[in-house]
Amino acid sequence: MGKSVFSLLFKRRFGPFFGTQFLGAFNDNVFRQGLILLIASGVVVGAEVNTLNNVALALFIVPFFLFSALAGQIADKFDRARLIRWIKFAEIVIMSCAALGFYFDAVYGLLVLLFFMGLQSTFFGPIKYSIIPQHLPNEELVRGNALVEMGTFLAILLGSVSGVMLKMGGNTPLVISTAVIGLAVLGFLCSLGIPKAPAADPGLRLNWNLWKETWHIVGYAREVKSVWMSVLGISWFWFLGAAYTTQLKVYVDDYLMGTEGLYALLLATFSIGIGLGSFFCEKASGKRVELGLVPLGSIGISVFGIDLFFSYASLNLSGQLSIAEFLQQPGGYRIMADLLGVGIFGGFYIVPLFAFVQHRSNPKHLARIIAANNILNALLMVASAAAGILLVGVLDLTVPQFFLALALANVVVALYIYTVVPEFLIRLLVWMLTNTIYRVKHKGLENIPEEGPCLLVCNHISYTDALLLAGAVRRPIRFVMAKPIYDMPLLNYIFRTGKTIPIASKEKHPDIYEQAFRRVREELADGQVVCIFPEGRLTPDGEVGEFKSGMEKIVKETPVPVVPMALSGLWGSFFSHKGGAALTRMPRRFWSRVKLAVGEPVAPEAVDAKAMRNAVVALRERP
Repeated sequence: MGKSVFSLLFKRRFGPFFGTQFLGAFNDNVFRQGLILLIASGVVVGAEVNTLNNVALALFIVPFFLFSALAGQIADKFDRARLIRWIKFAEIVIMSCAALGFYFDAVYGLLVLLFFMGLQSTFFGPIKYSIIPQHLPNEELVRGNALVEMGTFLAILLGSVSGVMLKMGGNTPLVISTAVIGLAVLGFLCSLGIPKAPAADPGLRLNWNLWKETWHIVGYAREVKSVWMSVLGISWFWFLGAAYTTQLKVYVDDYLMGTEGLYALLLATFSIGIGLGSFFCEKASGKRVELGLVPLGSIGISVFGIDLFFSYASLNLSGQLSIAEFLQQPGGYRIMADLLGVGIFGGFYIVPLFAFVQHRSNPKHLARIIAANNILNALLMVASAAAGILLVGVLDLTVPQFFLALALANVVVALYIYTVVPEFLIRLLVWMLTNTIYRVKHKGLENIPEEGPCLLVCNHISYTDALLLAGAVRRPIRFVMAKPIYDMPLLNYIFRTGKTIPIASKEKHPDIYEQAFRRVREELADGQVVCIFPEGRLTPDGEVGEFKSGMEKIVKETPVPVVPMALSGLWGSFFSHKGGAALTRMPRRFWSRVKLAVGEPVAPEAVDAKAMRNAVVALRERP
């Protein structure tokens, strides 16, 4: 199991890139922690430690606002592998200067270098997420993003801990100076193994009006509503992550009365949770970009975030607590479980969003869309700091109350996003259906074209056929469905938001009939996948009925490839005629075995009702 998830690390198209970004994140945090501890040591006379820490944070974030627009353009215009090597070489130069800064305790010089580190991260960010879909096919996108998120948070954790260790215990500045240079050199060496990543838009003319270009790249992100909502969702995650990690130290010191060791333990728990969530997300997604996990992730974040407030109330504090003393408290393990849960469901939330942005965006604009996302991430991180100052510092909320406010705000944000783009909730329903009541085995899905219009034809066994097909096929499907089924309570909302096309008898409802075929023509002309159930009704006996001539009419008006599909294993289930569809009855069994077989595309001129029915029957009977 673990081998399949981590196998990408041993492939040249991913391994060197993973090592490069891991070492970069690791080095960033070694440097930042070393600087924080140097500032805390009081080497700068007459300056407030807290003021210098805030200045350090601002200097790291400011480049994202100023230069993300330029970074996105450059990442789309030039070979991304070559750009990474130049960026990693710049890191060696920056860290060489930083080594001198640490050796001579030059805090102000290190603050200037922190700005350049932020600048380096600004240019690396758009490349980091836009190069992944260049080297990985769609079925590996989630796995690649899961590994990157796992690696990033593990690097942040290890870098932070290492930064502390390298600056404590009497170590000389030479240790941390050697570390930051060594990590930069290792990162550059890893980057040499990254395969070529040709420019997405080599003819792009750079716009040096960065303010104007910033609004321009935000416009690219807004072109597709679902992509824009995903970008906002990612930025909201960074708001939450920054708020939790910023307040965690205060939470441990002032509310849990804990030691530095306890702070490290809880920070590690949160970071490891995100890594585990990313790992489990890859397993649960079934090698596809599964948006259904995003609502599940947001639900889990809020549930564990709310419980984090109540778990604090169960503590009985009396003086400073070591790790062992904290775990002996009634709510000690509960607080750890809550932070772990927030992290795990955070992984479920963030990985599919990144993969979806990469999958659904125009490849020519992807790096600029990522750059727009980085601007919003930085803005939301600043907003999270402002929210902490306002709620905790001005309105006198306790940190546990602040955590509760975050969890409740997450509910509001999630409801807004899922209301604007119902595709998230629909995918959650489909994911739950295909992971509880049914266990679907797929064969031949590669026969469905990756792009361009096509018509899917499938036998019709149950009321859930459309949902099962939507859960299996990686491309969005426009279903043509009998109007009585389309109008069913609850399912109607799902079908409407999924752009299902209702159809009725030509004799009884000629207007609905003609409107349906007009919609089909429009969707196919737009390059979409359309699916019809040519029997025109659910099977009354489990057999494949006669196919009506609707598909012949469709391909005659809009010649497109026709892909036969066959479902089996659903006859006798709760939602079939044999099983009975009364909502008052419980399903006869869970985890029913269902098979979906997909045949090779048929040219439009070779399509006729009888031949397509025979193809579907043959697929259903195929072992």
